[in-house]
Amino acid sequence: MTALVIALLAFGVSACMVSYAVFRATTSDPIPAKSSHLYVPQVDSFGPTINWNGNEPSPVLTYMDAIALWQARKARRQTLLYPATWQMESDNQLIEAMPLGGDAVTSDFFPMFDVPFRFGAGWSPNDDAQHATVAVISRRLNDKLFGGQNSVGREIRLDGKIFRIAGVLDNWNPKPRFFDIASLGIPEIFGDTGDIYTPFTRAIDMKKGTKYDLCPSYSADLGISDWDKYLRSECTWIDAWVELPTPTDVERYREFLRNYSEEQRRGGRFSWAPNIRLRNLMEWMAHEHVTPKASTLSLLVSTSFLLIVMVNVVGLMLARFMRRAPEIGIRRALGASRAAVYLQFLIEGATIGCAGGLLGVALTLLGVWGAGGLFEPRIARIVHADASLIALTVLLAVAATVISALYPTWRAARIQPAWQIKINS
Repeated sequence: MTALVIALLAFGVSACMVSYAVFRATTSDPIPAKSSHLYVPQVDSFGPTINWNGNEPSPVLTYMDAIALWQARKARRQTLLYPATWQMESDNQLIEAMPLGGDAVTSDFFPMFDVPFRFGAGWSPNDDAQHATVAVISRRLNDKLFGGQNSVGREIRLDGKIFRIAGVLDNWNPKPRFFDIASLGIPEIFGDTGDIYTPFTRAIDMKKGTKYDLCPSYSADLGISDWDKYLRSECTWIDAWVELPTPTDVERYREFLRNYSEEQRRGGRFSWAPNIRLRNLMEWMAHEHVTPKASTLSLLVSTSFLLIVMVNVVGLMLARFMRRAPEIGIRRALGASRAAVYLQFLIEGATIGCAGGLLGVALTLLGVWGAGGLFEPRIARIVHADASLIALTVLLAVAATVISALYPTWRAARIQPAWQIKINS
């Protein structure tokens, strides 16, 4: 019976902890030191006639709005960005041309998001203004092209244009790829970050579009075939982020967004009242439903399974304790208090829970290893077991057993010693 309780607890707790590990990985703060200071501004450029998630503005901005907010400089730092793919060519004949993903960004991107550098640094605001042909590359691309050496000042060819390398990133691969949430969506944001970062202004000059946009009309003749028209259109495709260190800064920027939207209404571009949003990083992740539905559902199912296990453990513990009624009766007759009986059986329950927790740890490690069979591979590979997960598994097993033992222990302590002695005499 004890072995059955241990096995039940191990399976119930491990199922719950594997689901929790996935849930934790997909909801963790990707930049805890600054997440409360990073905000996403939204401006409604579609209006109420287009049903976009109720009354919510588009999650990304038009080029016109993005440039206006960026040039206003109303935040401590601000960056515009969008994901792009480049055709990279190297002077090394042994390395074939290849498409590489990345982002077109403005210079504040790197200090805003605490991006670490191995060599060099990002470009300056003046480079943004000059539409400079500079680039920052990832460490893995630097290892591939230059054998891991300092490549600052070297050149690479992107879409046929020569770019000077300004910096090489150190190991930096946040999960999720939070700055591209609105553009990429799930599960792509759980993939690796890009290898190429170029100035936003230079990418616009090169008519570097993105495959992700939202347009008011599906029949619009847009895209690089008429790039100027695309930039003037109401298609939304650019992510914007601002850094606002204090609540006062947040309120001021929110008021700035209202005034900007009202100015667009007075100018005839908008025919609706200002509809703006300003959410910090964690609020933004919650709004964009970053946590996959499968992860949330599996956590709910596994928690329900653990509750069912606990109900069964209550029955098994009750049967186990009540079989020892004669022993309890004799102990009570010899002077043991009900508190002593309580303590004895709760300690036994905790010990059983500890054994179930240790077996649960083994099953949890096995479940984390096999998470790819249940979840998207990009999500499964960021799930990991650490010391905190192992400790939590054991604590959960002990707590579940002790809670399940409360009623059986109460029943055992209520046994009348005189009645048990009479029965067994």
